[in-house]
Amino acid sequence: GDGMSARDVKPTQPPEQLHYATLLGWGTKAGFVVLVVAFAAYATGLLSAHIPHDQLPQLWVLPLDAYLAKTGSPTGWDWIGLLAKGEYASIAGIALLSACSLPCLLVIIPDYWRRGERMLATIAGLIALVLLFAASGLLIAGH
Repeated sequence: GDGMSARDVKPTQPPEQLHYATLLGWGTKAGFVVLVVAFAAYATGLLSAHIPHDQLPQLWVLPLDAYLAKTGSPTGWDWIGLLAKGEYASIAGIALLSACSLPCLLVIIPDYWRRGERMLATIAGLIALVLLFAASGLLIAGH
């Protein structure tokens, strides 16, 4: 023989799996870092809070509509306007973590397409569209 055993042979990963995994790895690391740094800035007071910490115990017991009215807190995607406030800066990390799969799907579509796997490319594209539609906020009752 050539001196190689079965355990010396490393399986090869298809390019779409490598692209997906690489992007997912970077996205989750970035989201985690943003979440931790923003929360630390909020907890230490480095970033001012939209709602002062000492008022939270009285506000958390309110029904949602009363809480929103009393605090002027945003709903839907309006939180983006308050990114400079500590508690909303933390939400940016959560949003990054939640959105990680979308760019991963978009990057594998060309891989599938080039290999002639049109059905897999189409499915990945449709999943990406569903994620975009879900994130749009159009599915929220009352809109």
